[in-house]
Amino acid sequence: MTTYLLKGVSIVGGEPTDVLVRDGVVAEVGGGLSAAGADVVDADGLVALPGLVDLHTHLREPGREDAETVETGSRAAALGGFTAVCAMANTDPVADTAGVVEQVWRLGREAGLVDVQPVGAVTVGIRGEQLAELGAMATSAAQVTMFSDDGNCVWDARLMRRALEYVKAFDGVIAQHAEEPRLTAGAQMHEGEVSGRLGLAGWPAVAEEAIIARDVLLAEHVGSRLHICHVSTAGSVEILRQAKARGTRVTAEVCPHHLLLTDERAASYDPVFKVNPPLRTASDVDALRAALADGIVDVVATDHAPHAVEDKECEWGYARPGMLGLQTALSIVLEVLGQDWNLIAERMSRTPARIAGLRDHGRDPGPGTPANLTLVDPAARWTVDPSELASRSRNTPYAGMTLPGRVVATFLRGVPTVLDGKALR
Repeated sequence: MTTYLLKGVSIVGGEPTDVLVRDGVVAEVGGGLSAAGADVVDADGLVALPGLVDLHTHLREPGREDAETVETGSRAAALGGFTAVCAMANTDPVADTAGVVEQVWRLGREAGLVDVQPVGAVTVGIRGEQLAELGAMATSAAQVTMFSDDGNCVWDARLMRRALEYVKAFDGVIAQHAEEPRLTAGAQMHEGEVSGRLGLAGWPAVAEEAIIARDVLLAEHVGSRLHICHVSTAGSVEILRQAKARGTRVTAEVCPHHLLLTDERAASYDPVFKVNPPLRTASDVDALRAALADGIVDVVATDHAPHAVEDKECEWGYARPGMLGLQTALSIVLEVLGQDWNLIAERMSRTPARIAGLRDHGRDPGPGTPANLTLVDPAARWTVDPSELASRSRNTPYAGMTLPGRVVATFLRGVPTVLDGKALR
């Protein structure tokens, strides 16, 4: 295994230093380091972060390889600075058995660009009727600890309680897509002034908030771990604030697009802005930014949702919801939070790694730690060109936008997957 010497790098925004990477781990950190035969990386002006971890990625394989594969999604992740991603279960077939989650896990290992950790379905076929093989998935080679029907809500309270009770035995976590389906039937965008003006059926904030309120009470009752996917409303933030004050074992994520874009984007009727949950109001965006800064919302997760051309380039009402997110996530967070490197490391690496149980990830570079790390040029700016993204799909809402920060290098267990901003395989 090649030895790498990173010269003059700033670890999580600290003073410039050198980092020696050998045999997959950080061997030394300090000024004036040298190593015979090492490949030297000029990291002057660059910031080293623990490799980013995404709790919420759709890789589409098996079943929709026309939109994305584990390999292409992994490449996009590496270029975005990620060293681990959690692959959601709404594939075809659904990842609701040990066999399917092991298939996804093995495809990730074969790609070798990021660690792909499968998320198992909570219910068979994500239909919300019967618990899936949670125990079998947990004891499989993939060692699944997170379960979600994302794309669908586990709307049956009794089934949700049973799922929380089941995973408590091995400290697993249920990640809920919070959407009361009877309140969103036919909905096209956020319910509010803009939906009324555009004549599109509205998606009320309470559809999300009602499920979160119910599930934090269930998690409290059971004493189990609950994670809330893609929080999007100010009301959800307040429910989470109260639950955390009571000591409920609940965590939550926010997506980059909900930190930057508002429902006004729907006025263009461009389906690239159609997403689930929908883009909300400016006041919701402000509340989510504040909640991310103060820790009520624990992590940023991309909800990377690639779609084939025919599923997006059509009328708004027929378009599938979802946006690309892996290669733009860090830049969007920098745009929103500024260069608070410690906060970024906490929200995009340390905490998501802890929630997902990925012990080799989310650790700041230091002697003896696995060399999963990302080098970022904080002074760079880049313009999003959909044709240059690694994903098989092109449904990015940021096309043409100039964003701050550029991922220069990504290392997975000491092996570079990205150097000079280019994927190595």
